[in-house]
Amino acid sequence: MIDRWTAVRGMTTGPVVTYGAIGMCCLLFVVGPVSGLNPSYGTGEALLTAQAVHFERWGVIPSELTGGSPRALLTPLTALFVHGSWLHLLGNMLFLHVFGAMVEERMGHAEFALFYLGCGYLALLAYAAANAESDHTLVGASGAISGVLGAFLCLFPRRRVTSLYPFLFFLPLRFPAWIVLVFWFVLQWLAEAQSSSTGPGVAYLAHLVGFGIGFLYAWGRFRQAARVKPPAAATEGEGQP
Repeated sequence: MIDRWTAVRGMTTGPVVTYGAIGMCCLLFVVGPVSGLNPSYGTGEALLTAQAVHFERWGVIPSELTGGSPRALLTPLTALFVHGSWLHLLGNMLFLHVFGAMVEERMGHAEFALFYLGCGYLALLAYAAANAESDHTLVGASGAISGVLGAFLCLFPRRRVTSLYPFLFFLPLRFPAWIVLVFWFVLQWLAEAQSSSTGPGVAYLAHLVGFGIGFLYAWGRFRQAARVKPPAAATEGEGQP
């Protein structure tokens, strides 16, 4: 298996869907009220009001989605391109950059685009169904990106990735993808169990659902094909999401 960048260069047009999603998320964030960079939204209370309206307009509100509102049916798609903070945006985009290109290269542009949107939509829909009475707004591409991680685990389980672990003083360590991603999944599972008793917060359930859908789709779609066997060289990695 060639390294990630060689694989990307082998594509006719590169990972255009991955980079397109990253570019759109970044652009919408910068020009929106959450970044604080657009002076048209004002400052202080005016800015906070604009941010609240922004989230309510484009984010998922479970009580509205499960209530059958026609407008709300589109919000699981629009919410994928809205983020709540700089840290939220940069963390998600870094993960998509690291893992998205190889999955897109394997699936092809059109299939990857539908896969990405489908994972994100279903992950947010599942979260809304599990929290049907909630009026808390949910935004972010985490459900879709979790689907990409699940597909990566299925398609490239032995691919080595470099990750940073806070509890190991952020030392860059190289492990096969299956170790990194299974560890990530377990963390999400434990965090979801904890959040169930502490109230709304990060939508860990959407992460788990997206990851499961991504893994199962890749397994069903490519189970007849031989899995790619990677060399010892490590790909670019990052810290835990």
